[in-house]
Amino acid sequence: MPSELPAQAGRKTYDEAYFKKWYRDPRTRVHAPEAVRRKVRMVVGAAEYFLGRKLRTVLDIGAGEGRWRAELRRLRPGLRYVGVDPSEYVVARHGKRRSIRLGSFEDLPTLSLGHGYDLVVCADVLQYVPDAALKRGVRHIAGLINGVAFLEAYTTGDEMEGDLEGWHPRSKSQYRRIFTDAGLVPCGMHCYLTRELAVNAVELELA
Repeated sequence: MPSELPAQAGRKTYDEAYFKKWYRDPRTRVHAPEAVRRKVRMVVGAAEYFLGRKLRTVLDIGAGEGRWRAELRRLRPGLRYVGVDPSEYVVARHGKRRSIRLGSFEDLPTLSLGHGYDLVVCADVLQYVPDAALKRGVRHIAGLINGVAFLEAYTTGDEMEGDLEGWHPRSKSQYRRIFTDAGLVPCGMHCYLTRELAVNAVELELA
C-alpha cells in the first residue's frame, strides 16, 4: 500500500502526488519513459567507454522512484545499485525492494555511502540545491567516484518547463566553476571524469 507519509526537502513535499504529477502522468510528466531509456543508455555507454569495462556499481542521488535503476538493471542485470532520495514516501514504498535509502543532496557528507563507484548519477536535482550545499555536495561526489559522474543541471540559458518551485538560477559558468573546483573534468552531455581518469582522454573528448 502507498505510504501516507509526505517527505520534505526544505519546503517542498515529495509525496505520491508529486511523483504522479511530474513523473507518471502522461499529461504532466517532464520526461517520457523512452527519453529516460535513451539517456540511461547514453550515460552507460560514456561511462563504460572511459572505464574500459562494464559498469559494476552505481550511486543514484535523487533516485526518486527508481526509474534509472530499472533501466540500468535492464542493461546490466548484475550491477550493484544504491539509491538515495529525500522522499519518505519513496523509501517506505520502494526503498527495500529497489535499494533506495533516505537522504537528500544536502545530507551527502553525513551518509555512509562508501566510495569507489563506477558511476554516480544526479539527474534533475542540482538546480534545487542552495549554493553552499551544492558546492559541498559536488566535492563529496568527486570523492565517491573512481569513474564518471552524470551531473544533470539546467542553467539560466535554458528554457525550462515543469517543477520550478525552489529553483536556484545559475549560469553555465557558475556550474562549470563549481564542478572544476571539485576536481571534475567535463567530457560532454552532463558527464564528468575524475582527474585521474581524464588523463587517459584525448583533448577533443573533453568539453
